[in-house]
Amino acid sequence: MANQITPHFQNSMGVAKIEIGTKEFKCIGALPPYDHPHVYLDMGDENEIVCPYCSTHFVHNADLKPAAASPAEAAYNKQSA
Repeated sequence: MANQITPHFQNSMGVAKIEIGTKEFKCIGALPPYDHPHVYLDMGDENEIVCPYCSTHFVHNADLKPAAASPAEAAYNKQSA
């Protein structure tokens, strides 16, 4: 993933689970200015992980593109924020 930008995801919606198309990403919590420290998370061999800051449950969904999420608004793009 060294040649790619690490996808960022947020949970301003307050949902319990977010499906994402990658296993390596950054969780930012809520949208700025209410974000938490941007933490790099890596699922490794697992298919899910819980953010240690906001407790969002992220689940890998191989049918999604790497920067995509379900719900779609969980995918964070700094340029569009």
